[in-house]
Amino acid sequence: MTLPALYEIAVTYRAQAEQLADLDLPAEVIADTLESMQGELEAKSQNVIFAMRNMEVTSAAIKDAEAKLAARRKAIDNRAESLRAYVLNCMQLAGVEKITSPWFTLAQRQNPPRVVIDAIDLVPAEYMRAPPPPPPPEPDKTAILAAVKAGAEVPGTHIERGIRLDIR
Repeated sequence: MTLPALYEIAVTYRAQAEQLADLDLPAEVIADTLESMQGELEAKSQNVIFAMRNMEVTSAAIKDAEAKLAARRKAIDNRAESLRAYVLNCMQLAGVEKITSPWFTLAQRQNPPRVVIDAIDLVPAEYMRAPPPPPPPEPDKTAILAAVKAGAEVPGTHIERGIRLDIR
């Protein structure tokens, strides 16, 4: 037997509770009626939470797999770079500038020039870059909350309290 959607059960439950409150019925009848409907609400809520927890476990497994795949990719990249350096080193040792094959051509090439800084203190100011400006100041929400709790009014802010579903 499939239950209706959780939202439908909740709407029906609320409507039934309001309807029963308007009737002149004994408290036991109202309690029994709402209790039977609450069972459906509880069962459907539990099923929804079971599905949610399954999704959380699946998400965690995917995250773990992503981390393992990233580590594996990095190891493969490092191994490929090591093999590239190995071939280059052997070509240099043998004095061979170029190797051709039907699939590819290997050749030693000069890299473009790059600057190496030996002593940063000796570099003239005209060759120094200014760092980007710091980020603009942002509100300290912790300090604002503490001030409001202490009774102060902080212009441009207000406190909200949301509702969350606590699952233990």
